[in-house]
Amino acid sequence: MQHRERRVWILPPLMFFLGLGILLYPTFHGAMVDWKMEQDSQRFLTRVEVSDSNPESPSYQNGEDQTAAEATVPEQYPELWQDMAGYNQEIFQDGQAGLSGVDAYEVPSFCLADYGLDEEIFGVLSIPKLELSMPIYLGATNAHMAAGVAHLSQTSLPIGGRNTNCVLAGHRGWNGAAYFLYLPDLEPGDQVQLTNLWQTLNYQVVETKIIAPNQVEEIRIQENRDLLTLLTCHPPASGGKQRYLVICERIDLHDESAYPGAVTERETPTISQVGNASG
Repeated sequence: MQHRERRVWILPPLMFFLGLGILLYPTFHGAMVDWKMEQDSQRFLTRVEVSDSNPESPSYQNGEDQTAAEATVPEQYPELWQDMAGYNQEIFQDGQAGLSGVDAYEVPSFCLADYGLDEEIFGVLSIPKLELSMPIYLGATNAHMAAGVAHLSQTSLPIGGRNTNCVLAGHRGWNGAAYFLYLPDLEPGDQVQLTNLWQTLNYQVVETKIIAPNQVEEIRIQENRDLLTLLTCHPPASGGKQRYLVICERIDLHDESAYPGAVTERETPTISQVGNASG
């Protein structure tokens, strides 16, 4: 009888603490995710030696001049830089014809392990106003978006350059972590930084937009501009009914050497549709 009474006495506080744990789990989990993203970002910035000088831009005039493979390239991971500059040139010339569906933006454009890198983080996105630093992964897979911000394949790779538009997608808050939850707090004039394996690129917010998921023309390359577009779902917890865009333009373009992936001579783009890229 005493054992039974003891069990009855223990049950209410046990249920209370169990319920409290379930209630607080998203908060604790979110805090851990935010902490890990910050740690991964700082580890990348510490590990990567960012050069003060930008790689020389390849030129593509009349189809006969210097190619991406022939341009002066950085000493670190030169083959990767050449291939990425060539990729940006290719998607610009074909009007990003491959930007057509889930497979287009989920499959990473490059496998970093093929170039001797031992992890998948390609760079760090820093937004001072939001006190936010997030590791950048190539390919908008579920795993990559859970770990940071993801580059949408078939958009320009995050190496900068005239005639590029790099699109980075992030969750609008998920499982307790903030991610891009406060992205709408950004206003024209706010600063955004993107550090890749070679350099830090400085951008400034120039515009924000709310679009439908199929308005893919809004994330295409804009001729003669060096853009970074941040993309998330809108409104929060909506299941991706709309997309919120923060469009940023490069502000450290003092001369041609600031265009490490400049490309020219585009073909007429084909407008296609893209499905859910963030949530």
